[in-house]
Amino acid sequence: MIAGHAWRTLGRELRSGELRLLFAALAIAVAAVTAVGFFADRVRLALEREAQQMMGGDLILIADHALPEAYAAEARRRGLKLAETLIFPSMVIGPEQAQLADIKAVSPGYPLRGRVEISADEDQPGAPAEGGPATGSVWLDERLSAALQVAPGGSVTVGAQTLQVAAILTREPDRGVNFFSLAPRLMMHVDDIPATGLIQPGARIRYSLLAAGEAKAVAGYQTWLTRRLDRGERLEDTRNARPEIRGALDRAERFLGLSTVLTVVLAAVAAAMAARRYMQRHLDACAVMRCLGMTQGGLLRLHGWLFLWLALLAAVVGSIVGYAAHFVLIHWLSALLVLELPVPGWLPLVGGLGVAGVLLFGFAFPPLMQLASVPTLRVMRRELGPPQASSLSGYALGLALLAGLIIWVAGDIRLGAYAVGGFVVALGSFWVIARLIIAAIARLRGGAGFGWRQGLASLTRHASSSAVQIVALAIGLMAMLLLTVIRAELLDAWQQSVPVDAPNRFVINIQPDQRQPVADMLRASGVEAELLPMIRARLVRIAGREVSPASFPEDERAQRLIEREFNLSWRGDLPAGNRVTAGRWFAPEDAGQGLASVEEGLAKTLGIQLGDELVFMVAGVEKRVKTSNLRKLSWDSMRVNFFVLTPPGVIEDAPASYITSFHLPAERADAASDLVRRFPGLTMIDVGAILHQLQAVIGQVAGAVQFVFVFALLAGGIVLYSALLTSFDERRYELAVMRSLGAQRAQLRQAMLVELGVIGSVAGLMAAIGAMLLGRIVGQQAFQLDLSFGLWLPALSTVGGGLLAVVIGWLAIRQLIATPPLLALRNGA
Repeated sequence: MIAGHAWRTLGRELRSGELRLLFAALAIAVAAVTAVGFFADRVRLALEREAQQMMGGDLILIADHALPEAYAAEARRRGLKLAETLIFPSMVIGPEQAQLADIKAVSPGYPLRGRVEISADEDQPGAPAEGGPATGSVWLDERLSAALQVAPGGSVTVGAQTLQVAAILTREPDRGVNFFSLAPRLMMHVDDIPATGLIQPGARIRYSLLAAGEAKAVAGYQTWLTRRLDRGERLEDTRNARPEIRGALDRAERFLGLSTVLTVVLAAVAAAMAARRYMQRHLDACAVMRCLGMTQGGLLRLHGWLFLWLALLAAVVGSIVGYAAHFVLIHWLSALLVLELPVPGWLPLVGGLGVAGVLLFGFAFPPLMQLASVPTLRVMRRELGPPQASSLSGYALGLALLAGLIIWVAGDIRLGAYAVGGFVVALGSFWVIARLIIAAIARLRGGAGFGWRQGLASLTRHASSSAVQIVALAIGLMAMLLLTVIRAELLDAWQQSVPVDAPNRFVINIQPDQRQPVADMLRASGVEAELLPMIRARLVRIAGREVSPASFPEDERAQRLIEREFNLSWRGDLPAGNRVTAGRWFAPEDAGQGLASVEEGLAKTLGIQLGDELVFMVAGVEKRVKTSNLRKLSWDSMRVNFFVLTPPGVIEDAPASYITSFHLPAERADAASDLVRRFPGLTMIDVGAILHQLQAVIGQVAGAVQFVFVFALLAGGIVLYSALLTSFDERRYELAVMRSLGAQRAQLRQAMLVELGVIGSVAGLMAAIGAMLLGRIVGQQAFQLDLSFGLWLPALSTVGGGLLAVVIGWLAIRQLIATPPLLALRNGA
């Protein structure tokens, strides 16, 4: 019975406008979270599929030996598509000379994701190809074609077999950027391998099994394989494969998570303000109901059902609106995102319903408890007194639930924790600062006109409510600054980490006697490149203990690092894109000292600490160095980076070659061919296609984030409107009293505008400072990006906050001033 009465009461309250703001806050919260969730889910799935296209499949099984047939049989049983590749180094013999190349044999159906591009001539652009080469033919990449001076139509010899050159290979989806083991590429059909006679015992061959299919089937197959992996076998997917894919996806998810987190926070603040306003406007009605015989439990049940119906209605409406809105976003992004977005899952609906539940139990029930416990004396005396302890504990529970929801929605514990911590600190700090500023303003009332004095007097007279309004406005403005200015700085910093002129060519195997001629030839072509020395070495001991793959039984990455040879170099200055995170960089007097600078991620993976002695085996000779500093590298800058650096005079006596990277514009691409023809022993790696893919992913994410933040901005607008509307409700009764005592409308209007201007300006200043601090912390800790802000931001935010409050206030003050004093006094507010 009471549930039906509550439903009818809800309809009446919505029609009268009393619950519209709270309903709007809840509905917008659910709509924003579900829309962001659906859209982010589709973008995430699309980006993962894009990454899968860059891998050639959904899952790759890699081994140093032939794979058991049971692996492929199980994949077929699960309905997965398969392709096989074999990669190994071998000499390729042309009509006049030979060249060491990476032979890649592919089975029919390769690639499962992405596409291979070929061209009929070096100077022609690549076009998509159906599958790999036909039997009896090969595709050569541009470097191998130039080195052998063989064009399509010619022939080359691989092992014991002569094969026809059918095309120039211009793009492989799964060709990574392992620059230091990469040679020119020859692609052939896997059925031609036996005739070459190259598969012999002891041959260094990398066997790969590519799988693709439904996500559930792939995940099940991955789980099945993980339990059966033998020595020398490993799995790669979009999460543990190529670092450039992994970095782009991780950062993309953090950007989308940040937008959702801010939407949730703003929606919570908006709902809390709306619930507080509803409670303040219904105290008198509840007191009358108490006088007419309704018990405290009856009031509690009535409003409990009322709010429950409201939350369910808002959740349904918000979910429908959010689901529809995400299709509008897809339509807007159809020209921007060069991605076919897959169908989303239903998990975002759980997030939307979770937000409605958290807002209901955490932020609507504390005011409900005050409504249920309103004294009957309220009919004659209009005061409620301070919140009860149960109400305070209710808000604490709501904040705790909100914190958990934020971390879950963020999808990243670190990002969620920083967001929760930042806003909790901001709430406390803003409250203290607001009260201090209000106390200080009380001393500035003298020596001005009536409007100034009365506005500041009203501000200090309602210190607590004014502080609440300042805090709410500051949180809303801070979030909006994070959504606009700080977001733009983050996106710019990310895009600049892979600039348009990032290096797209790497040249390795430059011999010492070729260093100067290569530099001169590049300079003559208009390319300024730094040629850096590189030494191959194997790490054998860390801090006195011998290391091998067996030393890291639970860490596959550490095992791979120990198995491989490291690339060492030396230099006296800190490389561009490197930042020392522990210790100090080499001083000039450190030249010749056995010191080393180690990449931070490598140190963490292998357990290297400052002061540890590292022993490398270099060309059969031990080199001992002491770890003096750790560095963080910008791997996606496409510059030449080294895991380990020493000062000059430490490893220079070891055999070394040189490496360089540079940006070569498309109009000067012939300079690359000229360089390889003059120095046939060089290996030039064209990473332009890979770089283009990486920049495309970043651009797609940036475009998605632009639209995702629209919903969070909408929630921020509700916060600002709620805060200012609460101020108008509290001032309506006072304005009526002052008008009945003779105050003129112009004087009251001026006083209200002064009060609102001060509130908005103070909130704007605090919001700018909070956004700058939180943006810097989030940028460094969650995105590994350094942000810098000018002094214009606090000034602009202060002025903008004041103007925003005054403009909105001007629109509402006319209605307040126009209300007859007698009517306002009779209504009591």
